[in-house]
Amino acid sequence: QVQLVESGGGLVQAGGSLRLSCAASGRTFSRNVMGWFRQAPGKARGFVAAIRWSGATTYYADSLKGRFTISRDNAKNTVYLQMNSLKPEDTAVYYCATGSPGELRVVTATGYEYWGQGTQVTVSS
Repeated sequence: QVQLVESGGGLVQAGGSLRLSCAASGRTFSRNVMGWFRQAPGKARGFVAAIRWSGATTYYADSLKGRFTISRDNAKNTVYLQMNSLKPEDTAVYYCATGSPGELRVVTATGYEYWGQGTQVTVSS
């Protein structure tokens, strides 16, 4: 089992920044990818970014490249999502997840087995 706990969400004005954290515990070594997804009201859960625990390979949704950065601290079993130049359309519940998806499934929610409870990010205009 793996437990994931997100933190760092909140209310921010457009143009501002937030850093989300996802602390993992349990059998974290059994899964090799950590991902961030988000879900806005009435919309499907969508891929944001992902990172492999080893090798630091990163993946990003094309629309978010340049504004969002994913990083990890292996010693702390924690993954971060730095979000800059936030826009109102970034408002969503942000979830971290972990699993062992292949390359083609890194961007799909079905590639991940364990999920956090989510943290709300609200960007005001």
